[in-house]
Amino acid sequence: MIDRATIDRIMDAANIVDVVSDFVSLRKSGMNYKGLCPFHDDRTPSFSVSPSKGIYKCFSCGKAGNAANFIMEHEQMTYPEALKWLARKYHIEVKERELSDEEKQAENERESILIVNEWAADYFNEVLRNDRDGQAIGMAYFRSRGFRDDIIAKFKLGFALSKRDSLVTAARKQGYKDDFLVKSGLAVQRDDGSLYDRFAGRVIFPWLGVGGKVTAFGGRLLDSRTKGVSQKYVNSPDSVVYHKDHELYGIFQAKKAISKEDCVYMVEGYTDVISMHQCGIENVVANSGTALSVFQIRLLRRFTQNVVLLYDGDEAGIHAAMRGTDMLLSEGMNIKVLLLPDGDDPDSFARKHTAVDFKAYIDSHQTDFMEFKTRLLLKDVSDPIKRSEAISSIVKSISVIPDQIVRATYIKDCSVRIDIPEQTLINEMNKFIRRDREERVRQDERDASRKQQTSAPPPKVVGPLPADQITRQLETLIVQMVVRHGGDTAFRDMDGGDGTTYDLTVAEFIYYDLDDDGIKLQNPLFQQMLEEAVVTIQEGDTDLRTHFMKHPDMTVSSLATSLGEDTYVLTESMQVRTSEETLRSQVQHLLLEYRMNILRNRIDETMKHLLQTTDDEKKSQLRQELRSLHEVRQAMAKRAGTSIIV
Repeated sequence: MIDRATIDRIMDAANIVDVVSDFVSLRKSGMNYKGLCPFHDDRTPSFSVSPSKGIYKCFSCGKAGNAANFIMEHEQMTYPEALKWLARKYHIEVKERELSDEEKQAENERESILIVNEWAADYFNEVLRNDRDGQAIGMAYFRSRGFRDDIIAKFKLGFALSKRDSLVTAARKQGYKDDFLVKSGLAVQRDDGSLYDRFAGRVIFPWLGVGGKVTAFGGRLLDSRTKGVSQKYVNSPDSVVYHKDHELYGIFQAKKAISKEDCVYMVEGYTDVISMHQCGIENVVANSGTALSVFQIRLLRRFTQNVVLLYDGDEAGIHAAMRGTDMLLSEGMNIKVLLLPDGDDPDSFARKHTAVDFKAYIDSHQTDFMEFKTRLLLKDVSDPIKRSEAISSIVKSISVIPDQIVRATYIKDCSVRIDIPEQTLINEMNKFIRRDREERVRQDERDASRKQQTSAPPPKVVGPLPADQITRQLETLIVQMVVRHGGDTAFRDMDGGDGTTYDLTVAEFIYYDLDDDGIKLQNPLFQQMLEEAVVTIQEGDTDLRTHFMKHPDMTVSSLATSLGEDTYVLTESMQVRTSEETLRSQVQHLLLEYRMNILRNRIDETMKHLLQTTDDEKKSQLRQELRSLHEVRQAMAKRAGTSIIV
């Protein structure tokens, strides 16, 4: 772990213009520098670098951050890797914390497995290229798929000899221990303690993690009795370096193209990915037959929110397109679907078309997911019950979308398509949202109960009940206010209660106003930033925008850059000055809206308990509490000038 003092030295030394200029051609423009954005297909310079603030910002795609963020994004590095890259550039010695014996053992095991995997990938590739059986069986198969030598090298393809201990014997000669051959999944241990090769007689598809390390292997058996048509895949088991539901095949080879195109094509198999790369389309990954997981989606979301599900047009392809889509939607992904013509999968289609033709076909035939699902489920359906079930399924998919505006847009579009009143669909959607929220509350209670049975009681949580997307949006606005105006004094002559008066900055007012009611922001990072803002101001630094943008914590600096910079930069003469009165009003209204949402969550929770309890006395108490909560909320609504629809 890199210590805080070293991080500070690295960030102080890093010149944002100097760092970015290694990758982007910049020209002076007033106080800043401009260039073509490296993160999207930029035709006019929309990428701005501010040497005074130490940040970059693209006003087209929205990418923003400091020098470490830039290296992470451009070179696809982790935060520690980016810091070490900058340290090397500026000749700064990096001192890391000494690991414990347990940490050293775990790290050594992980590194040993990765080293064994890297050797195995080279071994399989060497067999493929130079062994007689590798050429006759493995290379013949890859040639039958039309794979070129450069593509075979790019994906580190290989072949495992049919003899059941070929790899084990070769590994032992190189000094690799049996323990790591088993833990990596390359070998399997028999009951008598002897080892045999897991992938014997198969063509090999190595899995590369997002950082380029070989983490696992997939092996395909070629059955000569059916001339290579019959297939059976074997994959590495889970290990300390590989969890199949966390990985996507081809992510390392695709990540830069995904970032540049701001889109990823999701296919099913290894050869689909490889053929599309050979065709010239590189922003493609596969989940290789596993059910899509939230870990895989979040891995993709690091590079883009736009995914195109690309499958063949048969029943299996349609089923694959429908799998996991609600999970994609719930994670904020934008989904389109493209089913290829009957008889074609991405592999065969890519081998018959150029990249230009393939992309043109995708652009003209891809369908918005909701349109795809509506057509699929309602096609030729006249039975009222089946039709209502199909519509309910469509609305359920819309209900998981976190962005309210997107949800509303889909509901409106769905209403027009299926000729059902919009309000009817909204009511149905709200039922799904309410059920999901209640289920999450019950799950939290079950988790807390299990935790209580196995450990000490959890500390009492101070603050609002678990919030929905509205709460997260309001908290984001609060933190944005802190980053942009937190150091501005907007609350003057506040009554101290003892005859004294005092002035407060925006950040101080927000913190003390919420703290008086025992309220903490639900997002721990947001609460941390609010508390740090107050401490920073009290230490004499009121420039919170700069403080947070240059923060040594990458997550904080990236968030602050995103929240602190305007999407559009107006000339000085056109900029609107925010008066103290206006700023004060904005802060008070925002906090009022936040409290109203907390009350809404308390009302929902109280209603849930009311529906669950059978005790008449308890019901009476809960009804009284509900009345009180509604009265408080209506009073707040009047202050905010808001009409509430309960």
